[in-house]
Amino acid sequence: MFAFFETLLRPTDVPPDRPPPVLAGRRGLLRFYAHFIGQVRGLLALLFVAGLLVALLDVTIPTMIGRVVTLAGTESPAAIFSGHWHELAMMAAVMLVLRPAALFLRALTTNQAINAGMTNLIRWQSHWHVVRQSWSFFQNDFAGRIANRVMQTGPSLRESVVSATNAVWYIVVYGTSAVILLLGIEWRLAMPMLVWFCGYGLMLRYFVPRMRDRSRAMSEVRSKLTGRIVDSYTNILTVKLFARARDEDSFVRETIDEHTTTFRRQLRMTTRYVVTLNLLNACLIVATAGTALLLWQSGAIAVGTVAMALPLAWQISNMAGWVGDNVTTIFENVGVVQEGMRSIAVARQMPDAPEAAELQVTQGGIRFEHVNFGYGTERGVLHDLSLDIAPGERVGLVGHSGAGKSTLVNLLLNFHRPEEGRILIDGQDIADVTQESLRTQIAMVTQDTSLLHRSIRDNIRYGRPWASEADVIAAATQAEALDFIDRLEDWDGRRGLDAHVGERGVKLSGGQRQRIAIARVILKNAPILVLDEATSALDSEVEAAIQSQLEFLMRGRTVIAIAHRLSTIASMDRLIVLEHGRIVEQGSHSALLAQNGPYARMWSRQSGGFQAAAQ
Repeated sequence: MFAFFETLLRPTDVPPDRPPPVLAGRRGLLRFYAHFIGQVRGLLALLFVAGLLVALLDVTIPTMIGRVVTLAGTESPAAIFSGHWHELAMMAAVMLVLRPAALFLRALTTNQAINAGMTNLIRWQSHWHVVRQSWSFFQNDFAGRIANRVMQTGPSLRESVVSATNAVWYIVVYGTSAVILLLGIEWRLAMPMLVWFCGYGLMLRYFVPRMRDRSRAMSEVRSKLTGRIVDSYTNILTVKLFARARDEDSFVRETIDEHTTTFRRQLRMTTRYVVTLNLLNACLIVATAGTALLLWQSGAIAVGTVAMALPLAWQISNMAGWVGDNVTTIFENVGVVQEGMRSIAVARQMPDAPEAAELQVTQGGIRFEHVNFGYGTERGVLHDLSLDIAPGERVGLVGHSGAGKSTLVNLLLNFHRPEEGRILIDGQDIADVTQESLRTQIAMVTQDTSLLHRSIRDNIRYGRPWASEADVIAAATQAEALDFIDRLEDWDGRRGLDAHVGERGVKLSGGQRQRIAIARVILKNAPILVLDEATSALDSEVEAAIQSQLEFLMRGRTVIAIAHRLSTIASMDRLIVLEHGRIVEQGSHSALLAQNGPYARMWSRQSGGFQAAAQ
């Protein structure tokens, strides 16, 4: 039974090719809910049925109490069991069999089918969409806050839907059934309950919008607080190096104080809501009891009806309290969902073109045609830049910081798109190919190497997931990394290739991280290679050893290398000198020295500095 319900919803079975809808305001919130509810509508319908059964059976309890009281007042003990045993048996069946069965069905549907399944379906589909956002999307937010939104939106959306489903049935089914039952006996007996419903509706109309708005404000400031704390933890080394813990305290304290004020405003509204509801419920019970007693005194109703009416009123007041708690929880969760939509229900930045094809690299020629780009600024970064790189040519990009070297590479990788002009690889405009196929054909080693919090093997194999163990070892050997890998042991006793590297590779030195990154690129074996200060974190001895491996790696590939240390790229086929986003000169190392231009001046400063340091 448990296994059957647990298999009704498999969260990750089908990739969510259709992203969540992107619309602002209340309409967007409703469509966001509808997007996920539609995928589990069968289970929610089953939950509705189970809730209906529970509500209808709960209505029978006060009726049965009233009937028992009536029998006790009108029949002898012997006659009760001999003449009404079938009624008593039916009541026992309702209490012992039917109601527990309905509750069991509701519990199975909620706990085994919906809670885990729907929660992780939302998380899975949200992550699937978010991870395909552009690089700039992640640059403009805290990674911890995005992850928190993805993790919290699932349970909050599910909980608000399940709670609303149960609350609706208890309000509609139980309340309506109770009113109809009392109207059928004596219309005056139903009047306190009808007045109570009117008051309950007016109360909800007043409190619900205010609770919703304060829940949204609460969620926003909670997300802000999370972002600041994550920012401090992510940059903990910087915090400690500059001895700024007290300043970080102030940075976080400010938001905690804001969170406390917002939380208290929300709780004030909650307290008002609870007090109002309790007064309303007290009025219902007193009015129902008074009306029932007056009608009984006048002979309009029997004592059994009094015994039925009072539990009905008491049960409705308890139900209203339960629904009230649920309403508070529902709107807290709705606020969390609205906050999560800021990262999830966002149009995908830089999606592939509708008819994007797979990039086919046969030679590896690269061409930049009149490229202009400036991150949306008037000043710009690249200005009418045109550059042809022949298949198999090794090109070095040279220039001061801000000249546009990294921007040129980021455009090649389609992390950004030219504001004017185009970029072609083997004659194919990269704007017309899928981004995954483009980046599959380009291998890159960056200056700031970040590793996954996984094993050494997984990090190296990230370049080619299907690679054999022998291929992984060969790549590590070529990157001069195998010696230190064999000596590694992590906090769980895992050794060598099985050792985990910690978050962003913090368990390794900068040079070790870079050698793992180089091994990863060696294993990827892409036809186009980009080196961005690839050996900057290595000591001279290891750099000399790896340079020979990089020379081997560059053979037969189109290479773009960025380096501030000119000696590392002096042997390139051609050097491109950038200044303020324009190519000011290009040629071989010796030719550029002979021109005595910007490159010669940079070389002179660096070599002069080396000579001065040596004296």
